[in-house]
Amino acid sequence: MDKTIGFIGCGNMAQAIMGGILQSGLVDKRSVKASARTEETLEKVADEFGVGVTSDNKSVAAFSDIVFLSVKPDQYQSIIESIKDSLKEDAIVITIAAGITIEWMENQLSKSMKIVRTMPNTPSLVGEGMTAYCVNDEVKEVDLQAVRAILESFGKAEKVEEGLMNAIPAVSGSSPAYVFMFIEALADGAVLEGIPRNLAYQLASQAVLGAAKMVLETGTHPGELKDAVCSPGGATIEAVSALEKNNFKGAILTAMEACSRKSNSLGE
Repeated sequence: MDKTIGFIGCGNMAQAIMGGILQSGLVDKRSVKASARTEETLEKVADEFGVGVTSDNKSVAAFSDIVFLSVKPDQYQSIIESIKDSLKEDAIVITIAAGITIEWMENQLSKSMKIVRTMPNTPSLVGEGMTAYCVNDEVKEVDLQAVRAILESFGKAEKVEEGLMNAIPAVSGSSPAYVFMFIEALADGAVLEGIPRNLAYQLASQAVLGAAKMVLETGTHPGELKDAVCSPGGATIEAVSALEKNNFKGAILTAMEACSRKSNSLGE
């Protein structure tokens, strides 16, 4: 891809995206530039990814055909104010913060600016990200092709209506944290039964990966796949029964509702 890509802010999410892009070979590291506030982060990113780094956000804006604004929601206004005069006229600005709407971005920049609102997740670092995105009317088909190529370089991407974006963090943006907790719990249970810790994490992680792959590749309803594992009177249905009695699904739904409430509040 013949595009320069910039990251204003370079925390965990930006590093996950950057790592995915570079590992895919979509662009060369010389086509990527990142800014951060601390020398520690700049040194880490330079050492790990080999890209250009700077503490000057304006230089990243001036360098980039495509700019990821990868800072916290409450920092967006001050960052945009500082870089808007440095952005290229035809730049594509990509947001990754919960609650930041396209309309708000247009009001901060201009209605003629190309805006892409996204919600990626950290598995982007290993090429298995899931990114939901929406765009404003200034993003043309040729721009959309470039955006899709970038987002799909580190996983899967789905275009959605903007009205759904505040619900996305709960189901894919934040959910890796829930899954990590589940894997940790599975491993703890295995260790309780005498399985060594490293082996426990391997067994649990591969089981989760395989189960997810079965859902994606077979197209079978997860409930049906669950039923196929549960032999009558067997150990698995005993485990499923215990999970249900302890409000397993209910706890997840409650967590997702809390995540969505917070996402909505960030945009207020």
